[in-house]
Amino acid sequence: MADLQDEPHSVGVGAEDVPVTAPLRAGGSLDRAAALLAVHPVADGCNTLVWTLRQSPYHDIDTPDTGVDTDIPRLRAGGVGAQFWTLLVPPGPPRADSCAQAVCETLEQIDAALALMRRYSESLCLALTADDMVDARNRGRIASFLGPVPGSTLTGSLGALRAFHALGVRLLAPAGAPWADEGLTAFGHEVVKELNRLAMLIDLTGCSPAAACQLAAASKAPVIISNTGAASLTPHPDNATDEVLLALRAAGGLAMVTFDTERTGDSLHAVADHVEHVRALAGPEGVGLGAAFGAEPGSPRPAGLADPSGYPRLLAELLERGWSEADLALLTWGNAQRVLREAEFTARAAQYKATPG
Repeated sequence: MADLQDEPHSVGVGAEDVPVTAPLRAGGSLDRAAALLAVHPVADGCNTLVWTLRQSPYHDIDTPDTGVDTDIPRLRAGGVGAQFWTLLVPPGPPRADSCAQAVCETLEQIDAALALMRRYSESLCLALTADDMVDARNRGRIASFLGPVPGSTLTGSLGALRAFHALGVRLLAPAGAPWADEGLTAFGHEVVKELNRLAMLIDLTGCSPAAACQLAAASKAPVIISNTGAASLTPHPDNATDEVLLALRAAGGLAMVTFDTERTGDSLHAVADHVEHVRALAGPEGVGLGAAFGAEPGSPRPAGLADPSGYPRLLAELLERGWSEADLALLTWGNAQRVLREAEFTARAAQYKATPG
């Protein structure tokens, strides 16, 4: 495990690793942020573009457009090197066949995401592992992870989970699933065990504090919250409480801070306050960024962070608050790398134990 813990402190570039303490070019904080992002780009934990494009299937994200807040030029301008594309869909009216509908919608989301990778293959690259994440970055592409998918699609059988994994999904969100809502059921423990075996991350976004803490304790691999704010700063039901942030720290997990005026305030300064609070409780290796871009115009965004091109401004703000380059490199890239690698390590250990001696 020691090599995994050390991994985020350097990221492979060509034949040699570049330490996060490598000197940045001279200039103001914005120049320094841009230089850091060139080596340690943002691994963003949440983007809803897949669902948005399903409503506008002919939209071209190769060119900037006011129709959505995410496109390839703005992702590149913001220094995004890896993206987790959420496959969750907005809630609709309840139906008698809600489980079957959830599975169908999820498969449609996966199909749309894979189509997105194929259509923009010069810029986006499907990623399945931490090594894929680095390889895509080194080839000038944005590593694209699929997930989370909703845990409500699993009802007493792990077959759907394994099928999602085979299709490339690497995250699952238990929120709203009957096996996790009121505490983990026996089947819920089996789901967690299988997620660990498959190296799929558990995304606690939307879980109650009690469920989140129980899932973090049950998983042998790190868990994440792909988009959140600090509930103690902004009391929003989707923000992580201090109890959950401390549980993440104990479990080696990762909380990724969102950019949403309702959850993290209406300014870049307010978002930075949330990032610092999460770091204070979850630890320097427990904080990341999950803006939840990808929506149509009208979604409330903090000033200066209206789209992915705003990432350098946030890093410049944190530099001016005294953040070290090493901590910023963990925030943008290293912490996401760590949880992926540790999930893979946990999976290999589980498979090794399952192999007859």
